[in-house]
Amino acid sequence: MTGEVRRVALPSRTVASRLIVVARAERAEDYDPVLDVLLDAGIRSVELTLTTPGTFDRLPHLLAQYDAVADLGVGTVTNTTDLGRAIDAGARYVVTPVTSAAFVEQSTDAGVSIVPGGLTPTELFASWSAGASAVKIFPAGQVGPGYLKDLRGPFPDIEVVPSGGVDLAGAAEWLAAGAAAVSVGGPLLGDAFRGGDLAALRDRAQAFVEVCAR
Repeated sequence: MTGEVRRVALPSRTVASRLIVVARAERAEDYDPVLDVLLDAGIRSVELTLTTPGTFDRLPHLLAQYDAVADLGVGTVTNTTDLGRAIDAGARYVVTPVTSAAFVEQSTDAGVSIVPGGLTPTELFASWSAGASAVKIFPAGQVGPGYLKDLRGPFPDIEVVPSGGVDLAGAAEWLAAGAAAVSVGGPLLGDAFRGGDLAALRDRAQAFVEVCAR
């Protein structure tokens, strides 16, 4: 590879907060009350997953409602068609569970941040060297924060976002190990999308915001 790698930086609010909340709902109409609580608690970056039916249809409404306050990304992107739809719809960033130089190129050409997933050093370096905004260690619960310290040896400049099984204590440990941000789902959201206590959700969100701001 010759020349400088083209890379679109992660959105500023995501970088500043060091926390991405992965919102995986039963249906897209359920996003709003949960997002209201999350953003009120200080969350500034939310990944809306394509495993939630109706996400693309709901996205224009959600961007109009929340874009002034938080970065809304689209996650679980696994093909170029959905990647193009996410970009065209105005997603602030896209997240994919797989390693794909083609995805990175498509998103970078459009000026949109992309965080591809991977687990092995080869996968993570392939995405990073292709121009990914950051790389997602997934599933992070299978390796732990010490893995990032090991990666820093051969790849001192790589920007990493662990995802999968990151709880409150793990968030602090991953960030201390040098993660650019942590991606958190179940440990923060709990049963919020299944009719759970939204006051309890606010407390959990505030706890994660506080830990990630340290």
